[in-house]
Amino acid sequence: MTSPLTPTTLSTDEARERLGELTVIDVRTPGEYASGHLPGALNIPLDHIRRALPEIRHAAGRGDVLVVCASGARSENACKLLAEQGIPTATLAGGTTGWAAQGHDLHQPAACDTRARWSMERQVRFTAGAVVLLGLLLGLLVHPAFQLVSAGIAGGLVFSALTDTCGMAAMLGKLPHNRPRAADLDATLAALRGR
Repeated sequence: MTSPLTPTTLSTDEARERLGELTVIDVRTPGEYASGHLPGALNIPLDHIRRALPEIRHAAGRGDVLVVCASGARSENACKLLAEQGIPTATLAGGTTGWAAQGHDLHQPAACDTRARWSMERQVRFTAGAVVLLGLLLGLLVHPAFQLVSAGIAGGLVFSALTDTCGMAAMLGKLPHNRPRAADLDATLAALRGR
């Protein structure tokens, strides 16, 4: 019986030194990816990783694969999933946030889409804050029971922190502006097959 693969973690300096030889997969939403990503990174959102398994396996057979996200949590989840499939990967310590904090450049797609992009963390903070305020306002103006909405969001935030998961981010990730266009994902998978 073979032992399961253990994903490794690269520091920003290690990743920068090896960037030319790595296949970098960014598992954030397309909006987050567009706001800035590691040079040469390909965008495959976390919920599309299973669809991309054959292409990622092919890329891993030709060289090392680095999986990145904003902070490292989603990329760790992706690396675990890939390890279960026998695909060796590494994650970037601190994610793209750590990369940028070290003074390394983040690339942005061509200026064909100039809409402002919000990170998933910012989208979650905005949504949670808006729902809490709405619950409190409705509790004051309509019926006190609406304050339970605010309590529910608070409980969800505590659960999110304790489990390092985020149900609200998963729901927001399904909104159209956070979804890859089919053509974009197909192009990314073709690029992976070509490596």
